[in-house]
Amino acid sequence: MHMVLETPRLILREFTEDDVDNLFELNSDPEVMRYLTGGRPTPREVIRDEVIPFHLAVYGRHHRLGTWAADSVATGEFLGWFHFRPGPGADITNIDLGYRLRRSAWHQGYATEGSRALISMGFTGLGVARVFAHTMTVNTASRHVLEKCGMTLVRTTPYGGTDVIEGAEHGEVEYALTKPEWEATRDAR
Repeated sequence: MHMVLETPRLILREFTEDDVDNLFELNSDPEVMRYLTGGRPTPREVIRDEVIPFHLAVYGRHHRLGTWAADSVATGEFLGWFHFRPGPGADITNIDLGYRLRRSAWHQGYATEGSRALISMGFTGLGVARVFAHTMTVNTASRHVLEKCGMTLVRTTPYGGTDVIEGAEHGEVEYALTKPEWEATRDAR
């Protein structure tokens, strides 16, 4: 049973082996990769032989958790992806949220729309207790999305990666939202 989650403008679906070119194109845009690898693209072979098989394997282990490809409802084109995956220690009650969108899809509310849909699914249907997300401290656009989803800043930690990323000296931030916090804001809306 393939997972599909629809929002007004997005179809979130499982990745397939046919998505190699979609992911390669996404990961070849230096602006998309700016705060992830410092702009370095992912080789196509790595996507074909490692990234896609990794995503496919997760679907078999966890119901409705993993990385979702995001397509436009209007055009059917691939816009990027959202991940909603188990946190440290494979904890399925503490979920790691993330996303990566094509530059043409930026600044249109897609990241917020997809993230909110996954957060809602997690809290209402999957027994999730907490959702968290990480981004670079200097990535103000991503931080804004997380705040619009109701998440709040938990802590700042030093950047632990090996890529040279602009602003990395300011570290990374973690945002989080618990189910009671989400329910309180939902009732207030």
